[in-house]
Amino acid sequence: MAEGSTEYPMNLSIDYPDRNLDKLSTFFRILWAIPIWIVLALLVGTTFAWEEDPWWFQGYGIGLFVILPTLLMIVFRQKYPRWWYDWNLAIARFATRFVAYLALLRDEYPSTDEEQAVHLDIPYPNARDDLNRWLPLVKWLLAIPHYIVLWFLAIAAIVVVIVSWFAILFTGRYPKDLFDFVVGVFRWYLRVAAYAFLLTTDRYPPFRLSE
Repeated sequence: MAEGSTEYPMNLSIDYPDRNLDKLSTFFRILWAIPIWIVLALLVGTTFAWEEDPWWFQGYGIGLFVILPTLLMIVFRQKYPRWWYDWNLAIARFATRFVAYLALLRDEYPSTDEEQAVHLDIPYPNARDDLNRWLPLVKWLLAIPHYIVLWFLAIAAIVVVIVSWFAILFTGRYPKDLFDFVVGVFRWYLRVAAYAFLLTTDRYPPFRLSE
C-alpha cells in the first residue's frame, strides 16, 4: 500500500451476479450449505451455535483464527509469524466465501481454496515497524462501538437477505442496492476483525459500509 494512502488495509469486494441466479439453489440454500459448513467447522475445530450469534456471523467466530498466540508474539517479540498470517487470511477468505453463498450473494458452491468471485485482501504487516506492541492488549476493548453498530447491522442484513431470497425466487435477480448493503456489512465486520482480532493493522476501522 502506498504511503499516505487513505485506503484501509483490509478490503473486500464481491462480484455482483449480473445474471439470473439459480432459483432451486436459492430456495434450498441453507440445506445446500450444510456440507461446506461442516467442512469449515471441522477445519477450524469450532462449533456453530445458532443461539449465540447472529446467523451467518458464526462463520467469523474468533475460534477460526490464531489470535492469542499472535497477540503474545507481537507483545513480547514484535513479530507476526508469516504462516500464522497465511492461515488467518486463508480461513478468512474461505469463511467469507461461505457466508457470501449463505447470504445468496453468489450461487457458485464455495471453494475451499479458490478465490472465485469473492476478493478479500489483508496486507501482511511489518510487526516491528507498523504495529504498536501494546495496542493488541486493548484493541478488542477499543472496538466496542463497532460491535454495537454491527449488531444492528447484522439484524438489518438478515432482513435484507430474506427480502432478497423472495426477490430471487420471483425475478431471478439479487437487487443491486441490497447486494451492496450486505457486502458492506461483511466489509465492515472484516475491517473490525483485521484490527481487533487478526491484529494486522493499528488503524482504527472507519464507520462505513463502502470501500
